[in-house]
Amino acid sequence: MSARDAILGRLEGSRPAGAIAREAAILANDPERPLLAHEALIPQFLAQLGLASVAATFEPVRDWSGIPAAAAAYLDATALPRSIYLPPDPRLRACDWSGIALRETCAPDKAAAVGRAIAGVAETGSLIFETGPATPMLPNFLALHHVVVVEARTIVAHLEDIPARLREARAHYWVTGVSGTTDIEGQYVRGAHGPRYLHVLLVDEAP
Repeated sequence: MSARDAILGRLEGSRPAGAIAREAAILANDPERPLLAHEALIPQFLAQLGLASVAATFEPVRDWSGIPAAAAAYLDATALPRSIYLPPDPRLRACDWSGIALRETCAPDKAAAVGRAIAGVAETGSLIFETGPATPMLPNFLALHHVVVVEARTIVAHLEDIPARLREARAHYWVTGVSGTTDIEGQYVRGAHGPRYLHVLLVDEAP
């Protein structure tokens, strides 16, 4: 008998006969976290973004070439100057940013910064970022408005569904909604530890 069998045997012995097997069958037939069909991933992800606890806005973008226009529209709608920090991400830099002043650095409380998420999670509305020369981490926490590009094809159902190649990255981090705290006199303060506004550009580019 293996150590695993011995442990399970002791657990089973302390409960009514067959209890563990019955509970396992219940979870298998009616999981606590219902499975999401592939076609439900994007609607669920967008629904989570719209929750008050996440407080993000979003806009679908047909392909990467439409990102600058979508970013400009957001700046105009929020009465911000057409000036934005853009990371040295080759795919973002390949877009035509005519009409928008691009900043090479991002200082605290600057108006807006663009970031690129490598995946999104439908269960929570979380965005997953990785750090590297083309995707520096710090600017994503400095600007008041965080404009995040994420591809629809990278949306997964649950956190543990993140592909292994992403989980094994040198460093990555999750962002779920805007920054907020209630540490200041018990009042909710938005943007206390990072961006005050989060706007997601969902690129639904056909394969």
